[in-house]
Amino acid sequence: MVRRIDVTGAGGVRLAAWEFADPPKGDPGAGAAERTPGVFLLHGLMGRASHWASTARWLGERHRAVALDQRGHGQSAKPPESQYTRGAYVEDAEAAIEELGLAPAVLVGHAMGALTAWQLAAKRPDLVRGLVICDMRASALGSASQREWENWFKSWPVPFATLADVRKWFGEDDPWVERPNPARGEFYAEVMAEYADGWRPVFEHEQMLKSRETWVYDAHWEELAQVRCPTLVVRGLDGELGRAEAQEMVRVLPDGQYAEVVDAGHLVHYDQPAGWRAVVEPFLDRVLP
Repeated sequence: MVRRIDVTGAGGVRLAAWEFADPPKGDPGAGAAERTPGVFLLHGLMGRASHWASTARWLGERHRAVALDQRGHGQSAKPPESQYTRGAYVEDAEAAIEELGLAPAVLVGHAMGALTAWQLAAKRPDLVRGLVICDMRASALGSASQREWENWFKSWPVPFATLADVRKWFGEDDPWVERPNPARGEFYAEVMAEYADGWRPVFEHEQMLKSRETWVYDAHWEELAQVRCPTLVVRGLDGELGRAEAQEMVRVLPDGQYAEVVDAGHLVHYDQPAGWRAVVEPFLDRVLP
């Protein structure tokens, strides 16, 4: 089962939320599903809710799992650039959790989605009973990082003639790829749509850069320290979050724990889904009834 639920975010922006599994056994009917312990999934920059499909399906065996297409992504609305702020992303998640009846939920966030999750946990502890941070740094990255992303976007050979070309470029030919990574190719194929001239991303590069610049210049340690709920910090061994910084994040968190997934890069849940489940599931057993 795949079910889309339209919700309203900050400023009335239309957002698409998704369930990828039937309600857990023993909870027949939508009313019972509404009362099932909730897990709310937030993708990273350029991602979409469907990137969580495999995770949501195993979560759905015991919990109600809902993934959000964040503003500017997937099938959610793509408002003007001026509305891509940290506050807007956090308020969108806040509104969606309340509208969906998930609170208090466990928030699972990847990259930018993880930052949104911990900022919401700091702001509204009543909505959050647990938090999973996947491969997101708390340190500032700076202007050089933003320029690298601008240049990287310019290097994309869009439009792509076929989805096979998308998979090959992002999985093998992209200069950011150190060794062939089919999972990365599949990840980016998921965010492409077919137009008259070929395959292009479903998002605007300019909007993604606008979203990124609202957090890339700042450190986020203070907000991390304000998170009171149990928190799991997960990194891929070859990801963007280094071991030392991840362990410092755990130290700063009042109730933090650390996990790493071998043979995984930044896209931990896509690179190594079995390893990802192996570290996340025990944490959920601890924080969810």
